[in-house]
Amino acid sequence: MAETFPERRLTRRTLRDETLLVLALSLGASGLSALISFIGSATAPGGLKDQAATLNASAAPGRPWLDLAWQLFGIASALVPVALVAHLLMREGESLRTLGFDRTRPWPDLGRGAAVAAVIGSTGIAFYLAARGLGFNLTVVPEALPDVWWKFPVLILSAVQNAVLEEVIVVGYLLRRLGQLGWTPGAALAASAVLRGSYHLYQGIGGFIGNMVMGVVFVWLYRRWGRVGPLVVAHSLLDIGAFVGYAVLAGRVDWLPTA
Repeated sequence: MAETFPERRLTRRTLRDETLLVLALSLGASGLSALISFIGSATAPGGLKDQAATLNASAAPGRPWLDLAWQLFGIASALVPVALVAHLLMREGESLRTLGFDRTRPWPDLGRGAAVAAVIGSTGIAFYLAARGLGFNLTVVPEALPDVWWKFPVLILSAVQNAVLEEVIVVGYLLRRLGQLGWTPGAALAASAVLRGSYHLYQGIGGFIGNMVMGVVFVWLYRRWGRVGPLVVAHSLLDIGAFVGYAVLAGRVDWLPTA
């Protein structure tokens, strides 16, 4: 028989500390890393647009099987904070379903997510090109993987991992915890949006502002729908479009900047 323990009410201090720990293990740490990276780019010789921010780079050049192992390890380990959030919710008698991350409404989630991705994707590309042209952004290189058989599956998995990690933690979990801590809806929205912008700061000022605006939209949609599912779909489609689109179009079209 499994040993049971008496339930204990979670104090504000416990909720605060666990929220800080979750962020320190995930996107809060990414925000600090992005800030340091941005300072390095801003103080380096030349303009921001002459420097590159590379995502999905090879981890073992010239050794495709080892590279694949590193890529899959990175994707899996990045999702550990989501498992931690699921555990912390289970302690309360809840689950990720509380945040609207489940398979109970697949078609509405897919439809809403696709519509959001279509709107944000088109405006996002235009904003990135304008910000880079004005010198506020680095040249973003969404992928630099070798041309091997696993390239596109890994890019898709990486996109889905980004979406699950960010939307579950930065929207669903963070808003729930901040609400439990007594934050006003406006303050919680601002915190979520600024956090989302912070870990994109490595891309430059444009990446920070663009993602902060996206964060405001996503929080509003989450509160309207009560589900992170559509946001995960939208984010996945946006990143798949960026990663796979760059792999297909880089060097073949004039309007897409390359490093």
